Amino acid sequence: MTTVAAYAAPAAKAPLERTTIERRAVREFDVLIDIKFAGICHSDIHQAREGWGEAIFPMVPGHEIAGIVSEVGPGVTKYAVGDRVGVGCMVDSCRECDNCKAGLEQYCTGGGMVGTYNAVGKDGEPTYGGYAEKIVVDENYVVRIPEGLSLDVAAPLLCAGITTYSPLKHWNAGPGKKVAIVGMGGLGHMGVKIAHALGAEVTVLSQSLRKQDDGLKLGADHYYATSDEKTFKELAGTFDLILSTVSAPLSLDAYLSLLKTDGAFVNVGAPEEPVALNLFSVIGGRKTLAGSGIGGIQETQEMLDFCAEHGFGAEIELIRADEINEAYERVLASDVRYRFVIDTATI
Repeated sequence: MTTVAAYAAPAAKAPLERTTIERRAVREFDVLIDIKFAGICHSDIHQAREGWGEAIFPMVPGHEIAGIVSEVGPGVTKYAVGDRVGVGCMVDSCRECDNCKAGLEQYCTGGGMVGTYNAVGKDGEPTYGGYAEKIVVDENYVVRIPEGLSLDVAAPLLCAGITTYSPLKHWNAGPGKKVAIVGMGGLGHMGVKIAHALGAEVTVLSQSLRKQDDGLKLGADHYYATSDEKTFKELAGTFDLILSTVSAPLSLDAYLSLLKTDGAFVNVGAPEEPVALNLFSVIGGRKTLAGSGIGGIQETQEMLDFCAEHGFGAEIELIRADEINEAYERVLASDVRYRFVIDTATI
């Protein structure tokens, strides 16, 4: 076991504080990673404040992890000391179900994926995330960060990047397709970059035009304010795909009206409250209402390589570890452009 410094929430809704945690000894197929940067995802806040249900405390959040391998187990073949690597939202799965075998570990049906934090591993111990100095992970749940990406802007790709890349690829965003991104935040800004790089015509649907200049700079072709009632009339029947990245409940019927026949509205943001739906909104136009969760390990590697090839990472604001609680409040106030990343050297 190795004792490392970390920032943890001692109880639900409690401020995060500096503490120490135990990391397991490196096993045969494990890699020990010196964490350099850890992104702050809105889901960290949902879980630390039990917005999605009962959670495990103390909790060390963080599933956007970038670092350097400092030790490998004797059976490790994929990584060596000094490699630049990342860890996303999961650190294990059953490995035997159809989904795991198909590279869809995020949809594991053999007990479910093991979350990077707020979960219990196969050893019966709670998992602790990336707001820490080091982490030990099985090599099969680690990805390689290409040389073209600096570690700080790569960290948020491990959740925000793959969470938007996976549905954009699955629903065939590309040339000739009109794609709307709802929300211009941590996930949304990556959705804009990725959809643009895939060749789609990209529209941002945001509450206001406050971030319009940024959206256009990042690759959006159009930008509309959803607070303007004319937006929904003007854009009715426009889009092949709408990707909602917001974690607040929306009027699904209004957004479904923006789809073409056979269009899809896909949720990657997860509100804490249930949302209402009139089923005629999907019956008329044979529309699809769907959801998508992160991506498998292979697809996450594909996403990292794609971002490196196109020369972009996340837009970040680097913070010290003692600024985490302030950062949480700023995320809730939509006061970040566009992802907070913790410099873990400050823990």
